[in-house]
Amino acid sequence: MEEFQAWEDLSNIPADPPAMRNLCVNCGRPMAVCWCSALPPQRLNPRSNVILLQHPAEEKRCLRTAPMLQLGLAENKCLIYKGKKFPQPKHENLENILNQPNSLLLYPSASAVDIQHFKCANDYYNIILIDSTWPQAKAIYASSPLLHKLKQVKLVTNNTSSYIIRTQPTEGCLSTLETAAEALSQLENNSVYSEQLIQPLHKLCQYQLDNGAVTHQSKEFLIKNKTYPKLIGKRLSKLLKSTNKCTLE
Repeated sequence: MEEFQAWEDLSNIPADPPAMRNLCVNCGRPMAVCWCSALPPQRLNPRSNVILLQHPAEEKRCLRTAPMLQLGLAENKCLIYKGKKFPQPKHENLENILNQPNSLLLYPSASAVDIQHFKCANDYYNIILIDSTWPQAKAIYASSPLLHKLKQVKLVTNNTSSYIIRTQPTEGCLSTLETAAEALSQLENNSVYSEQLIQPLHKLCQYQLDNGAVTHQSKEFLIKNKTYPKLIGKRLSKLLKSTNKCTLE
């Protein structure tokens, strides 16, 4: 009898898939959580280009910031290449971009110089960012020898991240969106990028907070105040000692 009831229950399951929420044709997010209204009134068109080297795991994050950057800038001003090492044969024209003398890798290494040293010194730059978590970024850098040959730069800023619904590794860490926006503003001496590009992030965070999310302090802050709920691993401890500024998401 129970077996018969089980088959009867299965037969009553509708064949059609459940109705999906309406999605924004621009950002691809459900209309209820779309942040497109906060994008710049007109897509910004800097002289420089932003090149994101994106770890495959980033594409699965529902709260990632790279789409905000791509939609906030003019077409082809933000190019995204996906992989765990760069360049690969599938990365069209990337090797050529990396070999250009005006390409700058935004990576907080010991040899990185203040990005403002390049301010207005060239017509345009290719700003290369690794879009990933910090451990993933280190792995990408280690497996991509061509990246080691690029001029390496860092951001010197007192800005704190507006990405308050996500725990950052250290104080001063910025999301991919915020890093690119600040880099463009400093290189092109125009605050419009740091002001307008991050507005969708503000909208996203406010929606999350209005629906139960809470603000997050950095791991560095929590550890200093002895409120971090996990034991510190050797990798994180080393990172906190050696990295004062982190520009990766």
